[in-house]
Amino acid sequence: MTALPYRLTASGVTLSLRVTPNAGTDRIEGVEQRDDGSAVLRLRVAAVADRGRANAAVMALIAKSVGVPKSAVRLLAGETARLKLVAIDGDGPALAARLAALLG
Repeated sequence: MTALPYRLTASGVTLSLRVTPNAGTDRIEGVEQRDDGSAVLRLRVAAVADRGRANAAVMALIAKSVGVPKSAVRLLAGETARLKLVAIDGDGPALAARLAALLG
């Protein structure tokens, strides 16, 4: 079975990301299976990794993609790293269904 980049939590879902800043456009590229068996959602954002600009772009892209307000998306880990963990607050099963549809 293929690992998923998200998991349900009591307050919504957590999502593992691999972010490439300073790209030409903001886009979700799909799921990447890591060597350790985990999965991450690959994202590219046009913002540079300076003073939180790329992180803000990531939060906005995730919020828009799953249809939640930006305030519902929080960075849990990886503030200065490419690998990040974000929380999306809301109805966990509904968010998981939106993510599954987004990932195809």
